[in-house]
Amino acid sequence: MAVAYLEIDLKLTPKDPWRDVMIAQMGLLGFESFVYSPDGFKAYIPKNDFWEKDFLQMNVFDIQGLNIKWETKVIPPQNWNRRWEENFSPTWVGERCVVRTDFHPPEKVEYELVITPKMSFGTGHHETTQMMISFLLDLNCNNKSVLDMGTGTGVLGILAEKKGAKAVLAVDNDPWCVENTQENLELNKCLNSKTELSNTVPLKNTFDMVLANINRNVLLEQISDYGHILVPEGDLLLSGFYFEDLGMIRNACQREGFRFIRNLEKKNWVAAYFTKHE
Repeated sequence: MAVAYLEIDLKLTPKDPWRDVMIAQMGLLGFESFVYSPDGFKAYIPKNDFWEKDFLQMNVFDIQGLNIKWETKVIPPQNWNRRWEENFSPTWVGERCVVRTDFHPPEKVEYELVITPKMSFGTGHHETTQMMISFLLDLNCNNKSVLDMGTGTGVLGILAEKKGAKAVLAVDNDPWCVENTQENLELNKCLNSKTELSNTVPLKNTFDMVLANINRNVLLEQISDYGHILVPEGDLLLSGFYFEDLGMIRNACQREGFRFIRNLEKKNWVAAYFTKHE
């Protein structure tokens, strides 16, 4: 049966870093999906699952200096799967890679990534995902062990395995993302990849390559851990932050023994490529 949804359009001043903090808290209240907007984000939840009292009790409302405004509207019941399919189109990254869903016809391309994104991040439409894919297309993944941290749909790890990675560990702190990634691994017949539900870097392992498309604050917290788990001359690909944050990211990586190689920029979003010193 079709369900009515509640849309909450939130405007935050300042927007960062509180947007991601608020999204994390609202995810715990049952909100199913989030869409970034220039001034904040929109959040969606089944209308009957929304409790305004719980919403207003989030501790983000107690942060001094943070101004939060919001508007709500009810979205009538409709066939959400059909709407989603109508609005989801295949995404091409250059001429070598396409990200599509299983209801799209196959494409004749070197790397075809088939995903069912549901509520997970990583459809290929976002600039950060496209830039990370661009980096991966240029790198040698053959016979390498890869950590895909904050995997979302698993799309980056899937590409790494298709390019020859011998082992991929896809980690996310969201159970929905882990479940979705596992489904997508099966869709793409990835036999060398596995998933893990965690919000920490697996420090007991070592990797030849780390992929982390998350956000600035989480990256800054985890960069030292990436230094511990990467082998000498290992590759580190980071994204999920803006151009004005690149200096901060570069400085943090330099302190941990990483060498900056280059970066990509798209609509003020940045992806950066580092290697680890011997």
